[in-house]
Amino acid sequence: MTVHHRVVEASESLKVFPLPSAVLLPHSVLPLHIFEPRYREMVRDALEGDQVMALAQLEPGWEPRYAERPAMQPMLCAGLIVWHEALEEGRYNILLQGVCRARLVAELPTERLYRQVRVELLPDSPYSGPEEEQLRQAVFELAGRVPPSFSEGLLPAVARARGGTLADVVGAAVIPEPERRQALLAELDVRRRLEAVMEEVGELIARLQPMRPVGPLN
Repeated sequence: MTVHHRVVEASESLKVFPLPSAVLLPHSVLPLHIFEPRYREMVRDALEGDQVMALAQLEPGWEPRYAERPAMQPMLCAGLIVWHEALEEGRYNILLQGVCRARLVAELPTERLYRQVRVELLPDSPYSGPEEEQLRQAVFELAGRVPPSFSEGLLPAVARARGGTLADVVGAAVIPEPERRQALLAELDVRRRLEAVMEEVGELIARLQPMRPVGPLN
């Protein structure tokens, strides 16, 4: 079964991890340390099944009710556990790869400790426009202003990616703040998403000086 089919089948009863400190974007990978009992149970169940789970943001004002079931923001990202490490006391380290945007339809009753939801999957429509090449050129310029360790993994992905995938790959690399990442996740218009990420890259370029060559000059 393909990853897409796994996510489609899971969409009627999707395991969801509300995590205010992190936002998963499609086509990116997020490392997570799982230690709360309810999410240890969730990851264990996912690993014994389809490996699919989602990350969600909570609506503002969640802090007093975090141990309960505070309202989640409607846009989620469904992902696949692509690596895991079992630790003492049932804890896990995992890598969660984003697969697809999803809109929350309903929260489901469950006897499990963790939350489960029904979602509508929202794959991107094909898109081709000048914003793609503009964003690629901006990333290539940014690569000349950051350490090679940052750009060496990003540049091959940028060369291959198209449309909404390109925006998500670059956005995941350059936007650290959860609020801004969530805004990008919620942007379903691919052209506007590309423009938003291009603006983020442009702001970075404006703040950074070109890297000086290392070593002797010939």
